[in-house]
Amino acid sequence: MRLIARFGDLLSVVIVTPINQRSLRRPTSTLILLAVLALSGATSAPAWAAAEEPGFKSMFNGRDLAGWEGKPGWWRVEDGAITSESTPAKPCPSAHYLMWRGGKPGDFELRADYRLFGSAANSGIQFRSRELPDWDTSGYQADIEAGDQWTGCLFEHTRGGLSMRGQMVVIDPDGTKHATSIGDPKELLKAVKKNDWNVYRIVARGREITLEINGVVMCQAIDNQTGVAAKDGVIALQMHPGPPMKTQFRNLRIKLFDAPK
Repeated sequence: MRLIARFGDLLSVVIVTPINQRSLRRPTSTLILLAVLALSGATSAPAWAAAEEPGFKSMFNGRDLAGWEGKPGWWRVEDGAITSESTPAKPCPSAHYLMWRGGKPGDFELRADYRLFGSAANSGIQFRSRELPDWDTSGYQADIEAGDQWTGCLFEHTRGGLSMRGQMVVIDPDGTKHATSIGDPKELLKAVKKNDWNVYRIVARGREITLEINGVVMCQAIDNQTGVAAKDGVIALQMHPGPPMKTQFRNLRIKLFDAPK
């Protein structure tokens, strides 16, 4: 028997072979079918992903901006995704952010799908950040852009690029940086899909931060800088100034960790 099922953007065809009923002590065929279907759907990061990942909770309901707050008139939900867009008729003169109101986590793992449109599109996911007036922030950013430089890099507003794609950076208490290579930046960028959905994974535990896109580690950092390295703060999504662009996020979920002792 052939079953066809759709999970997100993935179409799955499953062949189920009938089993002699006398040999069954439990519904084995049903369990096999469910397992195969679950694995088939996992790669497309469906809307119910948070419920299927132990310890994670959803940050976005896929319908409206409940639990989020941003600059009026700039953020909406389109096709199940948080969306912000600038156009020639409605340019974005300065960066602003959509703030998550679910807390100010310190140690966590965050997963989110993102997609950009526009040749100069740029965005990012803020974390452990300070909220500033006029929907602004300052702090760590998991960077995203349509170009080749910043996607997968760890940016911080007061210090710039802390760890670029392909780097593992240790920052001393006095701010001195020690960088080692963990991959070729151009090769790592091949894991990122242009004008399509990508999965960003941010892990912040103590002073260690890891950024991963589509299952590939992009950069890492250990930030020991005295008086600067943030331990917790807001999570926010960026709308960047510049030429017309569109940024979208969906399937946002987070898993909180206990702070290191």
